[in-house]
Amino acid sequence: MEKGSDFRQWDELIPDALGLIFSNLPLKEVLTVIPRVCKSWGKAVMGPYCWQEIDIEEWSSLSQPDNLDRMLRMLIARSSGSLRKLSVSGLNNDLIFSFIAEHAGSLQSLRLPRCEMSDLIVEQIVGRFSTITFLDVSYCVKISARALEAIGKNCKMLVGLCRNMHPLDTNGKPPEDDEGLAIAATMPKLKHLEMAYHLISTASILQILSSCPDLEFLDLRGCWSVILDDKLIKDKFPKLKVLGPLVVDFFERNDWDECSDFSDASSEYLAWEFMAGGVGDYFDDDESFDGMWDDEASLEELELRFYEGVHENVGDNYGWPPSP
Repeated sequence: MEKGSDFRQWDELIPDALGLIFSNLPLKEVLTVIPRVCKSWGKAVMGPYCWQEIDIEEWSSLSQPDNLDRMLRMLIARSSGSLRKLSVSGLNNDLIFSFIAEHAGSLQSLRLPRCEMSDLIVEQIVGRFSTITFLDVSYCVKISARALEAIGKNCKMLVGLCRNMHPLDTNGKPPEDDEGLAIAATMPKLKHLEMAYHLISTASILQILSSCPDLEFLDLRGCWSVILDDKLIKDKFPKLKVLGPLVVDFFERNDWDECSDFSDASSEYLAWEFMAGGVGDYFDDDESFDGMWDDEASLEELELRFYEGVHENVGDNYGWPPSP
């Protein structure tokens, strides 16, 4: 670029500006393409600016558990305590839940659908989530009213809760009011509540409405035991919008035996099991990736290989291309 130009070179942008730009790119691009462009971009990806919001929910739903744990640990470590939003599904061991809690000092939004957390681990770690304002624990079949009560007592700022269930997990079972009553007793500031296909009765819903005066949205799709008087709701709760219970959605339009949370169709997320760099303590060598690259000619064509990352003391030993 010519001297005296009013335009600034891309590699001269401050890291937080780069992080804001990169946050609009797919996770795959941020981890495998951006670091190879130039040093400044690589350093930005290694720093916290790109990882204040981590959304790997789609990727994690099709990833192997070991790969998922390693990916999540790496990205959370890169956030350096600045993590504000986290979306991930399918976590299945207590250690990773504890790791998230240890780095939750700035966390405001947490989505953990389809995770296998237990009541016990929730009770042990929920005290560290005091800054949470939105929580999604949909399809987490191992937790109960006990966990929701602990969440409500510790997350005083909670205004949004998703506790949807899969219809196959609740079909044919009698209503249970424990979870609804726990929500009513401990989460008075709720504005958004989703309980689709939940085992809950009309009495529990009315208790929630009485205890959560700020509630603006309530999802009751598939809660067949709930019967609400539309006129009563409009007169007594004019700000409230209720979806359901009698709403025909995907699960009614399609045979329940055929529906699934995971698509069998081909996806680039199946191809991209795990691609990341600069992981340091989490990986010993490139051989640990051998099982993640099977039958993927497209990846070979793109030459998306494991990237060692940026360290200040290595100079130019990693073959960095010149800045653009």
